[in-house]
Amino acid sequence: MKSRDITECIQQLELKLLHHDWTENPESIDQLLSADFEEIDTNGIAHSRNDVIQWLLHKDKTIRWFLVNFRIKLLTHDCVLAIYTASKHHDPAYIRNESIRSSIWQYQDQQWKMTFHQASRKS
Repeated sequence: MKSRDITECIQQLELKLLHHDWTENPESIDQLLSADFEEIDTNGIAHSRNDVIQWLLHKDKTIRWFLVNFRIKLLTHDCVLAIYTASKHHDPAYIRNESIRSSIWQYQDQQWKMTFHQASRKS
């Protein structure tokens, strides 16, 4: 797979995590998050895979996310680092909230799975 194809694929998977309604089929989250997934939020707090799954199941579905300056770095033949700025937009009163994000994705069982994610406040 070419670098541009991987970049597009990973970007779409990041957006799917943010926009998809996981309540319809919560087990499908397993297709995108590895069993050993961890996250560090914008406050520097570490969260378990289960914490993040609960957030995905109860997130505000009216929020739309936009990923800006999305790029990847190939770490190994089956592992990439995604780096981007995430902008969170609320309707109807347009409120913008940005953070710099990084995610590690590994190709496991014929699909890309996120193994780590970190968000940092953008000053």
